[in-house]
Amino acid sequence: MTLEKYQKKRKFEKTPEPKGTRPSPKAMEGKSIKDKKSRVFVVQKHNAQNLHYDLRLAMGGVLKSWAIPKIPSKNPKIKRLAIQVEDHPLEYAKFKGTIPKGEYGAGTVEIWDKGKYQLKEGNLKKGHLQIKFDGDKLKSRYHLIRTKGFQAKNSWLFFKAKD
Repeated sequence: MTLEKYQKKRKFEKTPEPKGTRPSPKAMEGKSIKDKKSRVFVVQKHNAQNLHYDLRLAMGGVLKSWAIPKIPSKNPKIKRLAIQVEDHPLEYAKFKGTIPKGEYGAGTVEIWDKGKYQLKEGNLKKGHLQIKFDGDKLKSRYHLIRTKGFQAKNSWLFFKAKD
């Protein structure tokens, strides 16, 4: 879990995004999927070249991140593509503002939803997480499942669990 990819894509003298720091060993503690404590999540509406939503989950001292091309659905029958992107620093959970034209991710970022989440079951490495969100808009269980086939390493499905 490193921020190297995140930091290489950005020119921090030109963008207001947080640089972040290397996760401390203490922040890495409790990264096990078995740890049921509440953690921070944020969904950011990112009006870049294409409008999309960035789901970010605090995990292992960083924000694990997925770009979702359409608004997260509250209908369990609707599955959304979620492309896993580089880890972001924990400070990014509070970021909102405008990334300047010409910079990576140029456009406006606003917080669409935020709150706490719990990992109910699953494994990130194996490609399935069941997450219970307690946010302003997302207040239910959702699944993140890695797809098989083309770009399987980064392609996931994000959808609401049946209640």
